[in-house]
Amino acid sequence: MKMLINVAESVVSDALRGMAASHPELTVDVENRVIVRKDAPVAGKVALVSGGGSGHEPLHGGFVGRGMLDAACPGEVFTSPVPDQMVRAAAAVDSGKGVLFIVKNYTGDVLNFDMAAELAEDEGVQVAKVLVNDDVAVTDSLYTAGRRGTGATLFVEKIAGAAAEEGMPLERVEAIARRVNELSRSFGVALTACSTPAKGGPTFDLPAGELELGVGIHGEPGRERRAMMTSREIADYAVHVVLEDLPPENPVLVLVNGMGATPQLELYGFAAEVHRVLGERRVAVARTLVGNYVTSLDMAGASVTLCQVDEELLRLWDAPVRTAGLRWGC
Repeated sequence: MKMLINVAESVVSDALRGMAASHPELTVDVENRVIVRKDAPVAGKVALVSGGGSGHEPLHGGFVGRGMLDAACPGEVFTSPVPDQMVRAAAAVDSGKGVLFIVKNYTGDVLNFDMAAELAEDEGVQVAKVLVNDDVAVTDSLYTAGRRGTGATLFVEKIAGAAAEEGMPLERVEAIARRVNELSRSFGVALTACSTPAKGGPTFDLPAGELELGVGIHGEPGRERRAMMTSREIADYAVHVVLEDLPPENPVLVLVNGMGATPQLELYGFAAEVHRVLGERRVAVARTLVGNYVTSLDMAGASVTLCQVDEELLRLWDAPVRTAGLRWGC
């Protein structure tokens, strides 16, 4: 596989150097692998910290900035960051109002963020944690006990980030983050496997004429493999599965997310089919976001995430955000 890298061992460090050079509004500690908004700690504000394995960009480092995360901790590719990174990040952004850890439900992330929370609290930082587990495809996977954390992570980070920006206390920001997760569901489809720099080739075998329904963001197996389907057929399947798990009572936010190698042309065509299915099911759409946001390196495919919103959650979604990967209203 051809990759735009120097050597596999320096991929994460090289990317962090590039982020530092490209985004002066961030403080990027390449050696310790911590990305912090430059104005942190923000007085009177609850701080949000997240992180996970690299390879899912712009998640999480691309979401550091006003209205979202205060800091992010990138691990090696598809590998959890270590507790020292999280403790360092928490110390850098804590204004005395507490820190919320947003954790995707993957075993390594959960264990390391739990350990980091204990260490940070030993140093006098008040920490709360929210687990994101929105994927309806499978109950357990190679990386997870319980449901995986995927596209809803963006909704949690954006909406909780806006709540924190408004000056809400830690307990309230935590409650809002939990509510967003509880009201969100996701389902992903892979058209090709992803390739890690260390392996230099596909991480799993997916024949040219087949797709994987319910794939995870590390290439974990989904529910089943089928012969290649049309965009219309995939939307019918994916949206049906999501709505079966959480029939919406309110309008929804829609994330049509690319897995990394899917062009916007295809994603918008898929978005049209998602909207068609939602219309047929009489589900009102409040907002739609289309693009590659929670990715899996060079995997081709897409995921659909729906989040039910009330007036408060929609207001927080619409609030200004300014990050490398997401920005509006400022």
